[in-house]
Amino acid sequence: MMRALWSAASGMISQQTNVDTISNNISNVNTTGFKTEQAEFKSLLYQTIQTRTTTANGATKPISAQVGLGTRLASITSTFTQGSMLASESPTSFAIEGAGFFGVMAEDGTTRYTRNGNFLWGIGSNGTTLATSSGNPVLDSNGQPIVLPGNIRATEVQFMPGTGELAYLDDQKTLRSLGITIGTWQFDNRAGLEKVGGSQFKETVSSGAAMNEATTNNLTRSKVQNKFLEGSNVQVADEMVDLIVAQRAYEMNSKAIQAADDMLGQANSLRR
Repeated sequence: MMRALWSAASGMISQQTNVDTISNNISNVNTTGFKTEQAEFKSLLYQTIQTRTTTANGATKPISAQVGLGTRLASITSTFTQGSMLASESPTSFAIEGAGFFGVMAEDGTTRYTRNGNFLWGIGSNGTTLATSSGNPVLDSNGQPIVLPGNIRATEVQFMPGTGELAYLDDQKTLRSLGITIGTWQFDNRAGLEKVGGSQFKETVSSGAAMNEATTNNLTRSKVQNKFLEGSNVQVADEMVDLIVAQRAYEMNSKAIQAADDMLGQANSLRR
C-alpha cells in the first residue's frame, strides 16, 4: 500500500509537468516560429517480489515477479515540423522553408539561432543593421552582422526571392546585389538545441555544431521567403485532447492515493 501511495504521487507529479507543457504550447499558438513541445516519461525502479526462478516442483518459471515504483519525466522534446506560411506587409519579415535557422548575435557576442524572422532595421553606432525586435543583430552567410553600406538607405533595399540576398535599385533602376545574404544554419540533431527564451536556441553538444548552409556541402538549402512569417506548428485540437487525457490521468492517480489511504485506514482499524 505504501508503494501505491508513492507510485501514484509520482504519477501526479509527472502529469502536472505534462499539463504545464501542454499549457505552454497553447499559450504560444500565435508565437512566430514556435515549435510544439511534448513531455515524455519513463518508469522508475522495479522491486523484485520473488527472485526464485523455479516452482516448488523444480519447474522453471516463465516470468519473474516484479512491481513498478512509479514514473518520472524523461525529456521534453520539440517537434520541428514546418509551420504555416503567414503573409506579412513588413518588408523585413522572413520565413524559412526547410531545416535551417536564422543566426542572431546575443548580448554576450555568442550566436543564437531562431525560426522567428520578424526582423527590423535598426540605426546604431555601426550603421543601419538588420536586427530582431529585441535588438539582436541578424547574421549574414559569413556569420557577420548585416550592416548596410553608408550610401544605401534601408528603404532602398530589396531581397531576392528564396535566397535572402540583399539588393538595391541604382540610378538606372537596375537591381544590383549588395553581396550580402541572410545566413541560415542547420544541425544534425535539432531536438538537442537548448531553448534560451525569446524564440531562440543555442548550440549544445547534443545538437552538434552549427552547419552554415552557404559553406557546408551535401546540405539541402533552405528557402528564405520575404514578406512571410512562419506560424507556430501547435495544433490546438491535439493539445486540447492531450490536456483532457493528462487531466484524467492526474485524477486517476489521485484516486489511487485515496484508495491506498483507505486501505491503510482499514488496516489500522483492525482489532484482535
